Amino acid sequence: MPLFLFSLLLHAYLALRLIPDLSAWPIAQGVAGLTLLASTVMLPLGLTARRFKSPLLADRLAWTGMLFMGLFSSLFVLTLLRDAGLLLAWGGLALAPGAFSMAAAGAGSAAAVVLLGLLFTVAGFFNARRTAAVVRVDVPISGLPAELHGFSIAQISDVHVGPTIKRGYLQAIVDVVNRLEADMVAVTGDLVDGTVADLAPHVAPLSGLKSVHGTYFVTGNHEYYSGAHAWIDELNRLGVRVLMNEHVVLSHGLVLAGVADWSAGHFDRSHRSDPHAALAGAPADAPVKLLLAHQPRTAVAAHQAGFDLQLSGHTHGGQFWPWNFFVRFQQPFTAGLHRLESLWVYTSRGTGYWGPPKRFGAPSEITYLRLLTAA
Repeated sequence: MPLFLFSLLLHAYLALRLIPDLSAWPIAQGVAGLTLLASTVMLPLGLTARRFKSPLLADRLAWTGMLFMGLFSSLFVLTLLRDAGLLLAWGGLALAPGAFSMAAAGAGSAAAVVLLGLLFTVAGFFNARRTAAVVRVDVPISGLPAELHGFSIAQISDVHVGPTIKRGYLQAIVDVVNRLEADMVAVTGDLVDGTVADLAPHVAPLSGLKSVHGTYFVTGNHEYYSGAHAWIDELNRLGVRVLMNEHVVLSHGLVLAGVADWSAGHFDRSHRSDPHAALAGAPADAPVKLLLAHQPRTAVAAHQAGFDLQLSGHTHGGQFWPWNFFVRFQQPFTAGLHRLESLWVYTSRGTGYWGPPKRFGAPSEITYLRLLTAA
């Protein structure tokens, strides 16, 4: 009930600010009103869909609710911007009376909010549901031996298999990764949004990933919302090696380490993220030390531990406008390749999406990284 009341208040704000100013277009006004009413009900139902016993009903409610959430998000932000613009316009009229019609400005801007909200949502839906494109990144490593020059890593992250992402979506990702013929595959967390009992068949395509040295996984925060211990067992059963604050040594001495999610210790103290522990016992003369860590903010500890490169995800690059501008307040890096002193950090925008099936201004990616000898 509190969720429904909160949804009602937020949608009431949109209705009060937009519906009256659409009176010049009665059909649009009616459709907008009915859409906001449906969104008021479906958004909280979508967020609580897992409570329904019928998996089919739960998935359909989740799908509908998440679509409305994506639309609501854009309408809400655009309405806030519209109100700020109208306030400035009102101030302008106070300085220059009669310069323009406030009623016309209100009507035109209300129509623009509705049209832009629909445009962002439709375009974002197609961007989210398509199979992620391959992003190629070269990482220069000082002192990299010739034998490791060109060593390749295919990274996927933040797929979020769950109510709206199923087996077919993941299988398409696996097919693209396999065509890259990488030396290894890294899955940097937030693979699932749901339990092993519900999602095991939909995650099964991971067993088909192919590379020279295999597939490695580290937990993200969403694994801990979904039963991390059961998922660790399931991924190991599928042939995906889960690195829990530990490392392996690959060809020519390359050390690959992985840590549990930055917040994992809040769920299980034994999973507390520890880059130093992940390197314990590693060869001191390793030519490259590579860390898989779900959240970019692990980078400070990774640098202190002596890693050369960290691969992360978590941010989704903001997923859709304007949230890409706010990620930086929670993480040191939003997307792409960055440097923290001697440590390279690559942050994936994610290969799937969370919540609304919507990506706008932050496309999904399958990352193909190559280690190159620094000039």
